[in-house]
Amino acid sequence: MDGKLRCEIEEQINKEFYSAYLYLAMSNYAESNGFKGISNWFIVQSQEELDHAMKFYNYVHSMGETLELGAIDKPEPRWNSIIDVFENGLTHEKYVTQRIHKLMDIAHEVKDYAAISMLQWFVNEQIEEESSFRDILDKLKLTGGDVNYLMVLDGELGQRVRTPPQSETNE
Repeated sequence: MDGKLRCEIEEQINKEFYSAYLYLAMSNYAESNGFKGISNWFIVQSQEELDHAMKFYNYVHSMGETLELGAIDKPEPRWNSIIDVFENGLTHEKYVTQRIHKLMDIAHEVKDYAAISMLQWFVNEQIEEESSFRDILDKLKLTGGDVNYLMVLDGELGQRVRTPPQSETNE
């Protein structure tokens, strides 16, 4: 594996763990403000980010490489509302999408076809991630501050459950 690509994947593993930690902080904010369903949604989102980190981790090891893991930054919650939380989540997912595209650019540059194949899954996943945040933001904005509708949405988001990655279901 190309050294530059491995270093960027190591950085991406760190970013995925940070994402999990950030979404856990968002879950805490929601829970602290009485939104148990939204809190649950972010817990599942956090678990999904951990799965993403492990997908990169396992890929690097499957290529016979080792990793150097760095420290994970502390999220700094600065949210004023549930809408603010989801807007920040969408902004974060857009950043992650840029990182995945950078990895894909490097993989193409060094002609690492195995990495390109693995990264294509993440390109598709990021489309889904951004879309999820956009859909929830659209619904939140439609509430117009209506507490009853917000509680219905909270209940809906509380139904989300973790879907184990494919490799877990095959074991």
